[in-house]
Amino acid sequence: APAPSEPSGSGKDATAPAPAGSDEPRGPAPPGPGDVPPTHFEGREIAQTMSFVGAGWLTRANRDEEEDTTRLHQALGLRPGQTACDVGAGNGYHTIRMARAVGPTGRVIAVDLQPQMLEMLRARVDEAGLHNVETIEARPGDPRLPEGACDLVLLVDVYHELAWPEPMLAAFRRSLSPTGRVALVEFRAEDPEVPIKRLHKMSKAQIEREFGSRGFALAGSFDELPWQHLMFYERDDG
Repeated sequence: APAPSEPSGSGKDATAPAPAGSDEPRGPAPPGPGDVPPTHFEGREIAQTMSFVGAGWLTRANRDEEEDTTRLHQALGLRPGQTACDVGAGNGYHTIRMARAVGPTGRVIAVDLQPQMLEMLRARVDEAGLHNVETIEARPGDPRLPEGACDLVLLVDVYHELAWPEPMLAAFRRSLSPTGRVALVEFRAEDPEVPIKRLHKMSKAQIEREFGSRGFALAGSFDELPWQHLMFYERDDG
């Protein structure tokens, strides 16, 4: 199994074991080496993961204009000292903004399956002079996030590509701090004017179908982005 990639500026491994004596339900286990990923989940086709070869699209010059990422990060409401997790971080477009928001007393954990993406991310973090970013090379079905640590888990146009949604949802839930939230950003399937292939869109109803029955409660949504849903989920311990 691959080891976590080196943290950028932290000198620490971002992963951590479950708290001693924890009786937290584990949820579905990550897949084994011979397991075949599903092609569909809750009635939708699972999209293929974007390759690192196309990473330049993530940092295109007009991305803020198209997606209003400035407003997105305002809506996230990150505060100094928090721990934020960027899942499917790619080459770090959102990671860098998150790192600046949580400041030197906070930390950002950037997670990606592709080591090439993490290499690009670390280079951008170093260029930005940031020292509060740690990286994790995920495994299929296992983001390897530290449990009970994340004040925010951000997934931007990533969730619909996860090959193993069921164990990943369980892992996200375990990673949340007592007041932590998952922030899910997906292109709106309800809007035919959004210029993205249908396979890479999700409706609010589909998102709620997948999260609401797996230990999450909808904590709010932000509907002012040009093309995307932003939905917040917290743990439902009831």
